[in-house]
Amino acid sequence: MEGLGGQLPFILMMIVVIFFFMILPAQRRQKKEKNFANSLKRGDRVITKSGMHGKVLELNDKDNTCVIETGAGKIKFERSALSLEMSQKLNAPAAEKK
Repeated sequence: MEGLGGQLPFILMMIVVIFFFMILPAQRRQKKEKNFANSLKRGDRVITKSGMHGKVLELNDKDNTCVIETGAGKIKFERSALSLEMSQKLNAPAAEKK
């Protein structure tokens, strides 16, 4: 029993560290991705998580999908299949050259 008393603060500290460095950032990222999926509108240029580029043609709120126009045609995707990071990079304004 004496060994557990000395290890308890260490164990609690490890749980706190795991929460702040792993769980909390993951929750924030999920919230951002959900807001991104909900804020999509027709005409937005997006990239899927698998790397397919396209433009949003239709949004369906019933089943949380969207139709994307690509070079190969129209494809229906789940909104969760769209990449927040890659789509933001695609739509970022070009950096001005000096």
